[in-house]
Amino acid sequence: MAVALSTLVAEADRYLGSAKIADYCPNGLQVEGRPQVMRIVSGVTASQALLDAAVEAGADLVLVHHGYFWKGENPCVTGMKQRRLKTLLKHDISLLAYHLPLDLHPDVGNNVQLARQLDITVEGPLDPDNLKIVGLVGSLNEPMTARDFARKVQDVMGREPLLIEGSGMIRRVGWCTGGGQGYIDQGVAAGVDLFISGEASEQTFHSARENDISFIAAGHHATERYGVQALGDYLAKRFALEHIFIDISNPI
Repeated sequence: MAVALSTLVAEADRYLGSAKIADYCPNGLQVEGRPQVMRIVSGVTASQALLDAAVEAGADLVLVHHGYFWKGENPCVTGMKQRRLKTLLKHDISLLAYHLPLDLHPDVGNNVQLARQLDITVEGPLDPDNLKIVGLVGSLNEPMTARDFARKVQDVMGREPLLIEGSGMIRRVGWCTGGGQGYIDQGVAAGVDLFISGEASEQTFHSARENDISFIAAGHHATERYGVQALGDYLAKRFALEHIFIDISNPI
C-alpha cells in the first residue's frame, strides 16, 4: 500500500509539532523524492552508509534524526554533501529529518524512548522553568549501584558506557540523549543521583566528581537510536507501510 509523500510529511509534522519548535536545522522534508511512499528506511544519521543501505533496501523515503542544512554550515554542495544529495536525487528518494522535535516528543521522543529502554519512570522536565532544555528527570523502581546500572546500560545498548561513579545509590535520574552532557548542572540542581547523556566533555568529569553524583556517557548514536525507530513504526502503522530500521554502527 502506498501513501502520498505530502500526506505522510504533513502527518509527521503534525504529530511532532515541528512548526512550533525553533531548531538548528530545517525539520521535515529536506529532500523531495518520488510522490508515493511504500517503504521507509530509518536511521540515526543521513550518512552515506545509511543512504547506500536505503538504496539497496528499495526505500522510497529515508527518515532520520540527524539530517542536513545545519545553521552555520557551508552551503556549497561539494564533497561529502554533494555525494549524499546525489545519491538521494539519483534514486528519487526523499529525506525526512526531525531533530529537536524528535528529542522532545512525549511518546516517540528520544528521551522518553531511552527511559523505556532503561526502565526509568519519567517524572517531568529536567528544568521546569526552562522548557528549552530538552532533558528529563525520573526515578528507578528500586535503588541500584552505579556499577549495576552501568551494566544494565551496557546490556541494553550493546556497548560499554563511560561511568563516573559517585558515592551514593541511584534512585533519581536525569538524562538528555545525544550531546546533552552540558545539562549535568541542571541535573545537580534537580537532585539527581545519576545523569546520563550520549557524550562527555572535559568539564563533565569535574561537575560529577565535585557534586558527588554519578555520570554515564552511553554514546551519542546509541542513545538516539530509539526515537527514530518509534516514529518510523508510528508512520508505518498509520499508513500501512513497510518500515526498516538500519543501524549504521557508530562508536561515538
